[in-house]
Amino acid sequence: MQKTSARLLSLLSLLQARRDWPGALLADRLDVSPRTVRRDVDRLRELGYPIVAAKGPDGGYRLDAGTRLPPLLFDDDQAVALAVALQIATTTGAGIEEAAARALNTVRQVMPARLRRRVETLQVTAIERPAARPHPQVDSGVLMTLGDAVHAREVLRFDYTRASPAGTGDGDSAEAAPRRVQPHHLVTWGGRWYLVAWDLDRDDWRTFRVDRISPRTPTGPRFTPREVPGGTVAAFVTSRFQGSDGSDGWPCRGEVILDLPAAVVLRHTREGIVEELGPDRCRLVLGSWSWPGLAAALGRFDADIEVVGPTELKDAFARLARRYAIAATDGPTQEAQ
Repeated sequence: MQKTSARLLSLLSLLQARRDWPGALLADRLDVSPRTVRRDVDRLRELGYPIVAAKGPDGGYRLDAGTRLPPLLFDDDQAVALAVALQIATTTGAGIEEAAARALNTVRQVMPARLRRRVETLQVTAIERPAARPHPQVDSGVLMTLGDAVHAREVLRFDYTRASPAGTGDGDSAEAAPRRVQPHHLVTWGGRWYLVAWDLDRDDWRTFRVDRISPRTPTGPRFTPREVPGGTVAAFVTSRFQGSDGSDGWPCRGEVILDLPAAVVLRHTREGIVEELGPDRCRLVLGSWSWPGLAAALGRFDADIEVVGPTELKDAFARLARRYAIAATDGPTQEAQ
């Protein structure tokens, strides 16, 4: 039989692993009597763990939410995952950098020496991709307010500070215009936070930059959630940011054959479909927000290109060819007709 302290840790770990535990099953897992389980539960309660007991012949125990945070128990993998997540919190844009740093120090202090050494050897430097403009920080209080509204399924009112650049899917919102929406999801994309919601005044789906939202109180009545276009919020948001108003991804998609090995092409495309046709030849299906944009993206492979289709992609290559030919000469800079 385990010593009392070790048994308490085992019991706490089991209670954190699932919501409800029958008393007999806990006793069997710990190899003790049901009476010992009851005594150990009482000890954990004295330490601040809110454990609820269910009555009846099949009664059991559940670790409930409490009014204060008692000591937590993590296995080695969970502790390492938590430390890594806290180190990369600076890239979330949620305004929690200082809190994350303090939390990481707290976690390190309570770790066993062997585990602390593992975490200290795993130093992660979080680097954001360069952007034309720095990503705005989001007020964590606003995030919590929006998250509460999403969870409660309550109509949300807020002021949207200014019109968004084309292509973000936010619609034609005016400066400091009031909005009334059914909030469905909070998402992150490219270092920014967005609210996916059904706009009640425009009768359509919209995505709103969270850093431009100023919530109003109180929230409105509860609503029945709608199905997000595309089946999942990820598919919907991806299609909107790709310039599509549906769920079919990029609005422009073409197919070409490149005189390059498939392995080389795979290293330089994230969303394309690559099919090997030979040791130095492959088929590539790729999408973009416009036909000239797609043709330009394909040109970066620096290889001979055979356009399979569609005709719009061939026309885009011809249009760019005229532009590049003029740019390579001392002639006029306007596009040849």
